[in-house]
Amino acid sequence: MPASATKTRRVAVLADSDTRWKWGALTANRIAPENSDIRLDGYLLRGRATPTARQLQEVGVHADSLREVSAVEFLRTMAQESYDVLVLALVGGGVQAILHGLKQVWEGKTERPVVVTGYVGVVYEKLADGLLLRHGADLVLANSRQDAERFRAVYDGVGADASSVTEVALPFLGGEPYTGEHDPYTVVFAAQPSVPDNRRDRTYLLDRLIRHARKHPEREVLLKLRSKPGEHTTHIEELPYQKLVQRLDPPANFKLVYGNMGEVLDRTDLMVTISSTAALESLHRRIPTVVLSDLGVREVLGNHHFVGSGCLASWDQLDEGHRPVPDEEWVSRQGVCADGSYATAFDAARERISELLERPGGMPALTPYYTPATAPGYLPGILARHHLGPDGSPLPGAPAHDKDPGPVRQIVRRAARGAYRHGVQRVAPVIRRMGEL
Repeated sequence: MPASATKTRRVAVLADSDTRWKWGALTANRIAPENSDIRLDGYLLRGRATPTARQLQEVGVHADSLREVSAVEFLRTMAQESYDVLVLALVGGGVQAILHGLKQVWEGKTERPVVVTGYVGVVYEKLADGLLLRHGADLVLANSRQDAERFRAVYDGVGADASSVTEVALPFLGGEPYTGEHDPYTVVFAAQPSVPDNRRDRTYLLDRLIRHARKHPEREVLLKLRSKPGEHTTHIEELPYQKLVQRLDPPANFKLVYGNMGEVLDRTDLMVTISSTAALESLHRRIPTVVLSDLGVREVLGNHHFVGSGCLASWDQLDEGHRPVPDEEWVSRQGVCADGSYATAFDAARERISELLERPGGMPALTPYYTPATAPGYLPGILARHHLGPDGSPLPGAPAHDKDPGPVRQIVRRAARGAYRHGVQRVAPVIRRMGEL
């Protein structure tokens, strides 16, 4: 396309973890019009899960600029900068706080960005809570037909406007379809930071993975890890597999791996998980995929989402050579797009954004479902966690916004974050165990 016909869209992404940064940045690229370039500015919300440089590098998504901010700093920036699209890649409470803050800083303005939010992957818990905290964005993206139907039902059920719900697909799907076994045949277990959440079950899964490696010495058995000890992701990991494996003696064909999931899937012959979104990435590429039933099929594990998928199986079955066959109808409802329709999955979102940007009279004010009148016992606490008052304005004593932190503040922040992680990963589990005595 001639350069003169190409329009540059300014897009901002605010994220609070490595996985949400990946989702937000990739979504920003997916929803951009095909005849436009984008300038992507990334903002990382300061907190316990702020990604490290290594995590950002592993995600493999690059921005034109990237900086760490508090909620108040971000809102001040949004009052001064002009963007076409803003993607909020945050936990539900963070989305709600920023929506109210934006409503306050954009009061009286008709020129503002289209605000987009959604979910990183499978939505299997806190459906109503998470959705209502995201209400007020111009687009609430649903990663599948099933999610779109559920989202609209929740909004309709409470009398909230459901027109923001827009069906798309997971933005990080891709890669070449699976064509056959590799040499060596490679089994990958995709670990999750918080599922399961206890030492017994995590040790069991690790033991079964190592037993599978011993039973099949001709195979390569990989434990795909999300983060290194001390790093945080979307969820807290109190019992890293790296530490549990130190007490064992795995065979040479068992390995720990990090890196981009897509690159790991390039050499995968069998994907195994409890309920990781990696299962959907694998199914998209038609790689044989197993969702483990060893620990039960339970809501707390998230594997109940895969009921009807045809992918549920146990390690005993896998050891004996069983390969599940996915149910095609189930797969088609999950935003997996194994049928080749991925290229058009984001068309509806692009069209909706274009309509809003070209809306006569400019953009309407943001109108979240929760207000000080509808949720007076819930909303103020959510806003206060981000140093915002009930009207969305900064509370007295909110973090400074007009300058970057000096060397002393940077050292204090790093020390505080390290102390927090030590407390979560070392002290808290000990206290819980003592409480169980």
